[in-house]
Amino acid sequence: MSHPATRPIGAPPEQPVLPIANSDEVFPVRRIYCVGRNYAEHVREMGRDPDRNPPFFFEKPRDAIVANGSEISYAMGTTNLHHEIELVVAIGKAGRNIRQEDALDHVLGYCVGNDLTRRDLQLAARDKGLPWDTGKSFDQSAPCTELLLASDIGHPTAGRIWLEIDGELRQQGDIAQMIWKTDEIVSILSSLFLLKPGDIIMTGTPAGIGPVEPGQTMKGSIDGFPVLTTTIRGRK
Repeated sequence: MSHPATRPIGAPPEQPVLPIANSDEVFPVRRIYCVGRNYAEHVREMGRDPDRNPPFFFEKPRDAIVANGSEISYAMGTTNLHHEIELVVAIGKAGRNIRQEDALDHVLGYCVGNDLTRRDLQLAARDKGLPWDTGKSFDQSAPCTELLLASDIGHPTAGRIWLEIDGELRQQGDIAQMIWKTDEIVSILSSLFLLKPGDIIMTGTPAGIGPVEPGQTMKGSIDGFPVLTTTIRGRK
């Protein structure tokens, strides 16, 4: 809520943005939505059976965005920081209760993201039936590449997705293996939230998740996308 007679205390928070490829424009990030358990083999490695039940969602704070090529600190409060390479969808047109056949009209573009996870905290919460916030929603937990516009690349439905640490391949799959496709995700999410320009959706990760340690560098991508590079600097 705003009021014309008010002014903020202190400096306004910085607006997180994603650069747009081949442009001097940027995409201001409003919200970060994430899809859980969207690749069958990853569901199995997490000790669950894959199914077509409605997907579930969680959120990260928008200032979790990290620019491509950054060095970041090892996350606080964990001894088991994990990587999760993902296709990320950027919303460019507002809508609620969007029909699946219209969903892609609301997508501005795509990028590659890494849903960094404090796995020990996530699993402890999951096993107690508690929310995943402490495991997922923390500082610098959403490194992303620049955004590729759908007007330039279309709407990708297949392509190798992978992540390596210090040159060793850890994750590999294909975005065609997503249980819930982009149009389905956007449609279902819009039945729960009013989607607006600036929203991004991290669509889930393939199998091969695992720990990343201080001093290591993660590189990952999807066919046709920039390579996302992030180095873990050390523990605070």
